[in-house]
Amino acid sequence: MSTLTRARDWLRSHPLVADGTLAAAVLACMLAGSFAEPNGRHGGTMWGTRAPDALGLTLMLLAAATLILRRRYPLWVLAATGALSVVEFVTGDPRAPVAMSAVVALYTVAAATDRPTTWRVGLLTMTVLTGFAMLAGPLPWYAQENLGIFAWTGMAAAAGDAVRSRRAFVHAIRERAERAERTREEEARRRVAEERLRIARDLHDVVAHHIALVNVQAGVAAHVMDKRPDQAKEALAHVREASRSALNELRATVGLLRQSGDPEAPTEPAPGLHRLEELVGTFRSAGLPVEVARTDQGTALPAAVDLAAYRVIQEALTNVRKHAGQEAKAEVSVVRVGPNVEITVLDDGPGDDAPARLEENGGHGLLGMRERVTALGGTCTAGPRYGGGFRVHAILPVKSRAGATASTTTTASTTATASTTEAAKGNPV
Repeated sequence: MSTLTRARDWLRSHPLVADGTLAAAVLACMLAGSFAEPNGRHGGTMWGTRAPDALGLTLMLLAAATLILRRRYPLWVLAATGALSVVEFVTGDPRAPVAMSAVVALYTVAAATDRPTTWRVGLLTMTVLTGFAMLAGPLPWYAQENLGIFAWTGMAAAAGDAVRSRRAFVHAIRERAERAERTREEEARRRVAEERLRIARDLHDVVAHHIALVNVQAGVAAHVMDKRPDQAKEALAHVREASRSALNELRATVGLLRQSGDPEAPTEPAPGLHRLEELVGTFRSAGLPVEVARTDQGTALPAAVDLAAYRVIQEALTNVRKHAGQEAKAEVSVVRVGPNVEITVLDDGPGDDAPARLEENGGHGLLGMRERVTALGGTCTAGPRYGGGFRVHAILPVKSRAGATASTTTTASTTATASTTEAAKGNPV
């Protein structure tokens, strides 16, 4: 960015300073004009042949000072500079070019108001100033200075109106671009929502249809296993075919969500609490002392609950490593309490980092933990500890909602299967 650009931006952010600078420049021009004689020898300008009197200097100073307020009160500033110009026309000889300040004020009015106001105020200013200069001024009415006042006021009104029109045009273009950007973002969000709904519907159809079919065929196989093994084998073949079809359709649907550069799906099993020591060992190797206490030995957790417990501990220890400081220590406890498993991660880091951890992780890590735990029917809380440090506490049910729902669905489907089989004795399903 150049120096001129920085100076322009600074003046735009300080309009009063800019108006004061403009007023000083106008005053300098008025003073220079008051010492100049336009009709000198050989038709040129002569300097030093005249000088402004005390009244002329006072009028110029007042007019220049009034211009400092031209942005706040444009019409009042125009009226004041116009009145000072009229006083100068009537009393000044040799004249001081006070009308220059009125020209600047008229430009400000035209740039700050609308076109009808510019026409009315511009015509009035041109008529009053030119009329007083011709009728009451010290020069003949046909003098070129009087015609110059008419021309300068007209050009000021036209220039101000052009600047106002350009600003309105630029503002309209910027507003239209912002509106188009908002429309594109809304359209993108709408399409994403529709695509999510479509994929969710497809997944639901695939899972509901094939799992229901597998459930029915498995019920048939269990019902006829002892008496008709050939029919049970046929039912199991249908189960295998339905499961294979479900896997293929799920793979095709999920493949639509994967980008071209995404890695392939992992072949190793999902992590769980059986890999807790391995997880803790990675943090110990990174320099974070971690103590583990477990009283859940022998508790069989559903896969979703086991994975959620592992992820909660992983995220909590990651936050300890990032925010608790180099001297911090962490404690992890996994306790079976009735129908639940409670996960607690404590650290003794300084207490002044807790607000930053809540603010940073509230939109990503902590929110993800809460959503993962809540989806399984549990609760997750996180916050600073009394006396310093941070605490993450999650309560997970040993039987997740998904497991309970699946159990209920299986029972209902098995009952329906038995009824169907009894009604169609001996007929293959």
